[in-house]
Amino acid sequence: MGNPKSGPRASGVETVLYYMIRGAFFLLGLVSRKTAGKTADWMGRVWFAFDRRHRHVAVTNLTLAFGSEIAAAEVRAMARRVFCNLSRIVFEIGWAMHLDDKAIRNYFEFTGLHHLQAARRKGRGVLVLTAHIGNWELLICAAGMIGLPLSAIYRPLDFKPLDRFFVELRSRYGASLYPKARAMRKVMRSLAEKKMVGVLLDQSAGAASGVMVDFFGKPAVTNKGLALLARATGAPVVPMVLVRRGDKYRVVVEPEIPLIRT
Repeated sequence: MGNPKSGPRASGVETVLYYMIRGAFFLLGLVSRKTAGKTADWMGRVWFAFDRRHRHVAVTNLTLAFGSEIAAAEVRAMARRVFCNLSRIVFEIGWAMHLDDKAIRNYFEFTGLHHLQAARRKGRGVLVLTAHIGNWELLICAAGMIGLPLSAIYRPLDFKPLDRFFVELRSRYGASLYPKARAMRKVMRSLAEKKMVGVLLDQSAGAASGVMVDFFGKPAVTNKGLALLARATGAPVVPMVLVRRGDKYRVVVEPEIPLIRT
């Protein structure tokens, strides 16, 4: 089965890599926001130009969603902005590392917060439906800083040093993270304790764990876990996303999604 000393040695290497990753993000956070924005836009454009596979995926999906409303050139420009947004997230993570709890509050505003408050008053916890929109990595921070710690189901990254970094980042404001493979029991317990649990639900699921639905006129497999949790616990489902507004961010909370028992 190999050298028994390989485990500790690997652990030591992973620790070193973790601190290197943390240091790299910390240094990126020293770049001014204006320079970071320009650099991220340049990086996104280069990425879009050379990554044919992901460019094709982005353009195809956006065409399905908006092709009947806007021209092909506008769809392509929108896809390019998606790449720029993803590049900007890297700098924003580093930027957030430098802010104390008081300073970071100045950069966030909330709309529709009354929808979340109404859901919490039901006393069954809240299932927060979110997606990879804007800078989703800062959503947990935004919720936690106003006294609403948002725990989340997540898929651990294969690269352990990077996974450790993101777990610590997301836990900064009191969130608990539940690995997807073993999440159900922990989520049920959190809801019983009237807590909020976030679920990213905008990625395709495997046929075994999902259901086929109509999505922009095309069949797509979506995960059924959130619906099962809502049906089993009666916890209200409230959509929430974080979007960028210039140099600040807006957390948008939408009305509760009615539960349809089928």
